[in-house]
Amino acid sequence: MSSSAFEIRPIRPEEHTAEADLLHRAYAAGPYAADLDGNEAWLATERDTAGRDAAGRVLVAVRTEAPGEVVGAVSVLRGGGAYTKLAAPGEAELRLVAVDPAAQGSGLGAALTRAGTELALRWGVDAIRLDTGERNPAQHLYAKLGYERTPERDTSLADGGYGGSLTYAYPLGGDAAGPIDTSVRVREIRSTDVEAVSALVLAAYRDTYEGLDSGYLNEIADVAGRMRDGIVWVAEDRDSGELLGTITTPRPGKTLSDVARPGELDIRLLGVGAAARGRGIGERLTRLGITLARLRGNSRLVLNTGLMMEPAWRLYERLGFERLVDRERQFTRPDGTVVHLLAYGYDV
Repeated sequence: MSSSAFEIRPIRPEEHTAEADLLHRAYAAGPYAADLDGNEAWLATERDTAGRDAAGRVLVAVRTEAPGEVVGAVSVLRGGGAYTKLAAPGEAELRLVAVDPAAQGSGLGAALTRAGTELALRWGVDAIRLDTGERNPAQHLYAKLGYERTPERDTSLADGGYGGSLTYAYPLGGDAAGPIDTSVRVREIRSTDVEAVSALVLAAYRDTYEGLDSGYLNEIADVAGRMRDGIVWVAEDRDSGELLGTITTPRPGKTLSDVARPGELDIRLLGVGAAARGRGIGERLTRLGITLARLRGNSRLVLNTGLMMEPAWRLYERLGFERLVDRERQFTRPDGTVVHLLAYGYDV
């Protein structure tokens, strides 16, 4: 049975008991079953699905052919809460990744970890952390998905009477050559941002590139429409809250344009506010695409850009993107102007 036989989504209140029962089954079949048996602190955490969901979000996997049957779960927790062990405020922590014993071997554990990590990215956190026991084979999964060991954090966890823990963090830099600018946060757009982001991205294109037709300008400004089909991200100044730039990525398993082929992720409509130029916002948002492609297991990040958009394609070439000449195309505007669309790809 493959992971495609399941849907991963936020838990519903009527599923709280099923999620707690799932945790009990999964951990009772794991390498720490004897150590956890009768551990009241563990049992309290296991049973308090509502508390964990309120402290962040519990995601569940349900069978697509039997809606409502919970067969997997992960708790994505905001740092500094009652159920976090590692994450500080401003960070996130993944805990209690669990798969029903009957569904193990389906790739569901990896899918839940990817989904939980992506949710934390959408919150705009500074780091995503998790830990696992030394006897837990899941440590190999986390390393495969790109989590990096943080041995300096191992000793921060109490032994708990059943062996040591191995700690991990997910790198958010997207192959960044240097440290991330901590004055900037990248997160998913909020409903209250839509009008401002629409004005920002429209101005970024209209003021930089001459001759854009009204249909394309309307598409650029339609942020609310992109939110229905994709994920719109913003870069903001941490201190002032000023919105600095934006980019759009597809939802998992989807694409935004015909430049993407199976197994690839495409990005669209990167825009940086005039006042924010020179702060590396375009690079930061492009590297978000690299991070997301790697997290989702895509082979390549791809995009289209216009030949007249020289600042954009200069950025992509500097970051290591390569031309995909066979995917480039031309179209003619109503006024007779011929537009050449370049295609670029970055192997992740």
